[in-house]
Amino acid sequence: DFTPAFFLSRYGGGAALMLMKKKPVDEEGGDETAHVEKAKPKAKPAARDPKAVPVFAPLDPFTVNLADREVERYAQVAVTLELDDAKTEALVKTYMPAIRNNILMVLAHKTSSQILDNDGKLKLAGEIQRASSRALGIEVEEPEAEDEEEGDAKPKKKKKKKTVDVALPVVAVHFSNFIVQ
Repeated sequence: DFTPAFFLSRYGGGAALMLMKKKPVDEEGGDETAHVEKAKPKAKPAARDPKAVPVFAPLDPFTVNLADREVERYAQVAVTLELDDAKTEALVKTYMPAIRNNILMVLAHKTSSQILDNDGKLKLAGEIQRASSRALGIEVEEPEAEDEEEGDAKPKKKKKKKTVDVALPVVAVHFSNFIVQ
């Protein structure tokens, strides 16, 4: 006879231990780990859930005049956004005009020398990630600016605040085409 009373009397300590280890469910219906992920600093690419199916949103290519002063240069850049889930994909489609605008503004302020090397492309990808997330209504802090080649002498005390970075809905930016002429 295997009734709940039998299990509690026989295996009470083990059952209590298993129940205490169980992940609590928050008010929104998800488990606590999903809630914690939103509040913890941005996860490194290796920390992604290997079981999760990635969601990608390819954008139409961007063609933009670059900010080079000595010569007319332009860039043609095709971007695919990697998103945290399918719900974000629907949001991206809804906010596509704002996302494209923000990305164009980022690209238009770049010079060819800033985006031709690998470090420049990585920095650009981070700026596009933040600009896309802002278009979705997420408040995003800019990382501390390193000394630029142009010698930007503006004080940036506000940006030195230590804040916790929340996981952005745009997980990564992938370039599928990158031409500078």
